Amino acid sequence: MGLFILRRLGVMLLTALCLTFIVFFLTNLYPNLEKLAKTQGNFRMTDEAVASWLDDRGYIDNTFVKYGRWLGVVPGWVTEKDDGIVTGQCFAENAPVEERATFCGVLQGDWGFSLVFKDEVSNIVATRLAATGKLMGFVLLVMVPMSLIVGVLAGMREGSGLDRSLSTFSIATTATPEYVSGVIFIAIFASSAFGLKWFKGSATQAIENATFENFTLPVLTIALYGMGYIARMTRASMTEVMTAQYIRTARLKGVSFGNIVLKHALRNALIAPFTVIMLQIPWLLNGVVIVETLFNYKGFGWLLVQAAGNNDIELLLAVSVVSVVVVLITQLISDIGYVFLNPRIRIS
Repeated sequence: MGLFILRRLGVMLLTALCLTFIVFFLTNLYPNLEKLAKTQGNFRMTDEAVASWLDDRGYIDNTFVKYGRWLGVVPGWVTEKDDGIVTGQCFAENAPVEERATFCGVLQGDWGFSLVFKDEVSNIVATRLAATGKLMGFVLLVMVPMSLIVGVLAGMREGSGLDRSLSTFSIATTATPEYVSGVIFIAIFASSAFGLKWFKGSATQAIENATFENFTLPVLTIALYGMGYIARMTRASMTEVMTAQYIRTARLKGVSFGNIVLKHALRNALIAPFTVIMLQIPWLLNGVVIVETLFNYKGFGWLLVQAAGNNDIELLLAVSVVSVVVVLITQLISDIGYVFLNPRIRIS
């Protein structure tokens, strides 16, 4: 198991480097850099002025060199102007020589400065990630138990009326996009159109103080969309297990149906859904963009939209790195959990 984990960690590190380099390359294409220069300087800047602005800040250098600076394994850029003013990536303007750091990248904990939010990127990402983490936690608490219950009940008696009803419900929830169900929920439960107005709070307030009124609709919108997929996978796995030979043997021995389901079928049936549930976490992290925008919940997905829309390169890179890391970690946990749940893989 230890060797398996070490191999997986090595693959994760290589994958993270490759993916972050691709994102870094795409975000540092010249049109993006030109837009950045004009945004921070003047939209009427000439091409020569744009090139000078970018050259002074190291944006014109080789992509691999810039990527190394961003990681913190290559010394940061230093520019000395004709008037004697010295600026650098890792120190303030005209800072004393003894206070000038050489390396300042991700490995040193320096994620850069957001030119849009005027704050350290690490502070912004941590705040928005915590907000989305809270939303994800409540979604998982609702989505996972309900989807497992629906899937198990449907798979216990394949072809029955209960199975057809629950399967239809699962397909309907998965086929309905969040922006459709979200708008329907708002129109029915949060507006005066139908006279209900059960949920009067704003999801923006839920960032600081989550209540039943301001947090139910966004949680329910995301949970319903993801619940159908997990329920369908659980139903398919449960159906396969219930037709296995050892289940038939248990029935012939007179074991009650409840004991067959709980003691024999359920654990084996949850192996495949476990992997699916773990893969829902990266989807929740980045797939909540629509819901967070719809309900004005300023979390990680909302931050991704702002960073991309405003060409905030440093912030966009940080958001991308966090997304890559979350995906890789959840896949590692999924692989390890699958090994523990499936004895056949563990023995092999």
